[in-house]
Amino acid sequence: MAIAAFWLLVAALPVAAQEPAGPQTPAKTPDIVRIPTTPRVPTEQPALDPDEIIRRFSSQEDELARLFVTYGYRKRVRLEEIGADGKPSGEAELTSSSLPVSDDARRKTGGEPQSTLKFLNLNRDDMEGFSKIPTFPFVSSNLPKYELTYEGKQLLDELNTYVFQVKPRQLERTHAYFDGLIWVDDHDLAIVKTYGKWVTETGDVRPSQLPFTIFETYRQPVENKYWFPAYSRSDSSYDSQGVTVPVRLVIRWDQFTPIPPDKRSQQNQPEASPQH
Repeated sequence: MAIAAFWLLVAALPVAAQEPAGPQTPAKTPDIVRIPTTPRVPTEQPALDPDEIIRRFSSQEDELARLFVTYGYRKRVRLEEIGADGKPSGEAELTSSSLPVSDDARRKTGGEPQSTLKFLNLNRDDMEGFSKIPTFPFVSSNLPKYELTYEGKQLLDELNTYVFQVKPRQLERTHAYFDGLIWVDDHDLAIVKTYGKWVTETGDVRPSQLPFTIFETYRQPVENKYWFPAYSRSDSSYDSQGVTVPVRLVIRWDQFTPIPPDKRSQQNQPEASPQH
């Protein structure tokens, strides 16, 4: 695919609204963004050297990975089957929370979602699969594993961003690495969006048994300073007995709340290393 055509598609990609509860699902199916196979020669150089931008956003990733486990939050995963009219014909949603709750409230949670899905299922095991996707994969200790190429500038909502192509330097069988694009805010020098997939030596990785590999993920500032994940979306299709069903996965994070040290879950650890 021509590089010019790629950037037209990137520019046309809808962006999420900046609202307290996280970006809303775009009204229409987004145009496909194709990850370029060869680096693009930027027409406009950034104010900072690209290597310095990389150093600064990776330093922020270090801090965010450390701080993320000190916050509780709600996470909602919704699976939709899309009908011929472009609207959901079936759906199910799962919610999990790391917010402190009373024992009575904890006993009332759990169970499987009310589902109107006809072809796929969404269950609690899928939550574990999604949790294995590293939240902050570009910490400084991981940078030597990647080749990052500056691609240019792009306006994302009201943010001026630097775009980098990210490719793993070497694939392994037992660890997954990110392959795609990242957008870095030119003011905070923090990653505000990622688009791509996780790959191993044996191919693309799915975080569960569902047919999703490429995720478009937006971050939003918590307390106006910490760029935590807010919204992630993946579009795919499912083949069932000769019938192809468009499907969509939407993940939202909200209700971020600082957790006192004595109430933090010991199971929440910084997600710094890629997993499969």
